[in-house]
Amino acid sequence: MEQMVVAAGLGDILDKVKAGERLSNEDGVRLYKTNDILALGYLANLVRERLNGDRAYFIYNQHVNYSNICTNLCKFCAFGKDKESPQAYEMTVDQVKAKVRERLAEPITEVHVVGGIHPDLPYQYYLDMLRGIKEVRPEIHIQAFTCVEIAHLAELAGKSVTETLKELVAAGLGSIPGGGAEVFSPRIRQRTCEKKLSGEGWLEVAKAAHRLGLKSNATMLYGHIETMEERVEHLAALREAQDETGGFLTFIPLAFHPKNTEMHDLAKTSGLDDLKNIAVARCFLDNFAHIKAYWVMIGPKLAQVALSFGADDVDGTVKEELITHMAGGETGGTMADTELIRLILDAGRKPVERDTLYNVIREY
Repeated sequence: MEQMVVAAGLGDILDKVKAGERLSNEDGVRLYKTNDILALGYLANLVRERLNGDRAYFIYNQHVNYSNICTNLCKFCAFGKDKESPQAYEMTVDQVKAKVRERLAEPITEVHVVGGIHPDLPYQYYLDMLRGIKEVRPEIHIQAFTCVEIAHLAELAGKSVTETLKELVAAGLGSIPGGGAEVFSPRIRQRTCEKKLSGEGWLEVAKAAHRLGLKSNATMLYGHIETMEERVEHLAALREAQDETGGFLTFIPLAFHPKNTEMHDLAKTSGLDDLKNIAVARCFLDNFAHIKAYWVMIGPKLAQVALSFGADDVDGTVKEELITHMAGGETGGTMADTELIRLILDAGRKPVERDTLYNVIREY
């Protein structure tokens, strides 16, 4: 296999990977541009197995998308709607609590809460929602509000991001999901999401959370108009932030779904590109413990393959994810834990049920 990597012109990167040396941005671009997916997968699997062995993690979780009303209306998003849209919706705190109560019989360990940048909901609503979820399931871990949402909440509260985060934690916030990062490049943001928090702003919110002891995830939305160089610059910015704070749990490459967006004329990502983004991230992000193959976005079958291309996590049971499905995602909205376990076993990996912070609940 190593001869194959050398034949692909990646021998020097193989030497770095074997020695545990940090890859340069130029190395990252070369990995993205290689057509030898097996050589790339071999490199990524070396790192994956060094860090996580044969383990493949999953979580029993529930998604709650409390509202799709959003003032940003990013061009790549099919979820966000103007408040006058017939497709717009918002949930009351009681409706959120009812949604959580519906699944009390299931061994859910995480409720994952994200929405849009709502123009009218008051700051108190978000605090009450966190407290309401905890009221229904006191033991639950709440992973809620992207860095973009948190910056918006700080503005609503008239407080610093740090003070706002402290109040959210007091109300029940346990960690932060990784959405809203998109691609940090100012060129991309100007062309696709000009109203959104800047890449630098996203990183500052994440680092503020980490300094308080909160963990978060990180993402990159790929497969639209970004260049390979912009992808690598995004990964490098995350790696630098992780050097500084160590607060990122996992990196999640998110495949762009064009249907029902303003960028609907673009093609969907290919399976090859999906695997490349997972594999390059695993090689490049040497200070991230985990790389996730989010089955909702790339499909369960490709997520299986990804477990040999750098990924060590497939997310979880999910329960009613709306953001991808409104953009034409064709996967089911939920997956039984038994199906996730079978998927991992068939891929030749060891299923490990985890909690949000990667504490092991059960090994299979």
